[in-house]
Amino acid sequence: MAATSLTTITIGSSASIGSKAIPLSRSKCFGVSFNSQNYLKSFSGLKAASSISCESEASFLGKESSAALRNSFAPKAGKQNLRHQYYLQPQASSSKVAILGAAGGIGQPLALLIKMSPLVSALHLYDIANVKGVAADLSHCNTPAQVLDFTGTSELANSLKGVDVVVIPAGVPRKPGMTRDDLFNINANIVKTLVEAVADNCPDAFIHIISNPVNSTVPIAVEVLRRKGVYDPKKVFGVTTLDVVRANTFVAQKKNLRLIDVDVPVVGGHAGITILPLLSRTKPSVSFTDEEVEELTVRIQNAGTEVVEAKAGAGSATLSMAYAAARFVESSLRALDGDTDVYECAYVQSELTELPFFASRVKIGKKGIEAVISSDLQGLTEYEEKALEALKPELKASIEKGVAFAQKQTVTA
Repeated sequence: MAATSLTTITIGSSASIGSKAIPLSRSKCFGVSFNSQNYLKSFSGLKAASSISCESEASFLGKESSAALRNSFAPKAGKQNLRHQYYLQPQASSSKVAILGAAGGIGQPLALLIKMSPLVSALHLYDIANVKGVAADLSHCNTPAQVLDFTGTSELANSLKGVDVVVIPAGVPRKPGMTRDDLFNINANIVKTLVEAVADNCPDAFIHIISNPVNSTVPIAVEVLRRKGVYDPKKVFGVTTLDVVRANTFVAQKKNLRLIDVDVPVVGGHAGITILPLLSRTKPSVSFTDEEVEELTVRIQNAGTEVVEAKAGAGSATLSMAYAAARFVESSLRALDGDTDVYECAYVQSELTELPFFASRVKIGKKGIEAVISSDLQGLTEYEEKALEALKPELKASIEKGVAFAQKQTVTA
């Protein structure tokens, strides 16, 4: 999927931007396909309009969507009757999203981006502290999603009731000199606890795991779900979209391409050399010298460290991670809404290699993963073949580390 830039919207009786006219019946914005017959008749502070146009057919959060925005956002009657529930007049579609770790460096910008989606009817924000203010702040945005806040372990279960998509960015961020494995002991236990709650309260939800090290935390989540008897391999995703976003950005910059056109599949895992951008599969087709391939590959693999060092102890890649995660959430919401053309790279249970988990492109549907795209691993270059073999031992060790942690916790319990 190509990472794309923010779409400019023009609302009025006619639709054009600059010298380029956009067909009103096919304009797309923020992952949603607008039809000229469907008007935004009542949407908070926006003026009702009979047409809408976009700068391009590219989606804000990824590949263009075929999901249709509801004919209108109907005002919702009634007054506030829950202590931490925030109402807006517009009514969106029925998907409910929970963010576990919503007050953190990734959680806050991620919540903002998800709040912007017209495919979200309710946004549940959970954290161990400071989430009430985040929810109050976010509730002032004039987009349809209801915002509810949940604080502390006593409210964790309620935050997950009736949820369709769970996103887990909870945990500690990397600091200078730290590897993703340094985060393991803290974040592994956090993920275990949160996934146990998911298993008990919304076992059918899509689970998006962001907490690092993803190579290990996804296997932990799977073991927890298996022990609970609710594991569905089609619904557990390690979010590796940031690697794709970075690959698309760096390639576009290097080759002077329009960013919205670029799509680089990234396979393997989500740490260091386990991240393998398949530059030979870049769309549009483009040639690279051996030096460019190595330079781009290494930069994509080390991009997280690049941000950690640039922030000099003040944080890690929170904004780009939030953007990438929002793109993946939007893709899941489109799939749940009936879009049959949703593809993303993700770290999932896989049979593409001898490893039990592997990141690759997958097709997502209403019930989760419908297909793992195997063609990306066919006809690789010599460089990519060698890199693929080189990453397997490290990825295998990370997977085994996660499984061993989960099994040890089970025995202890």
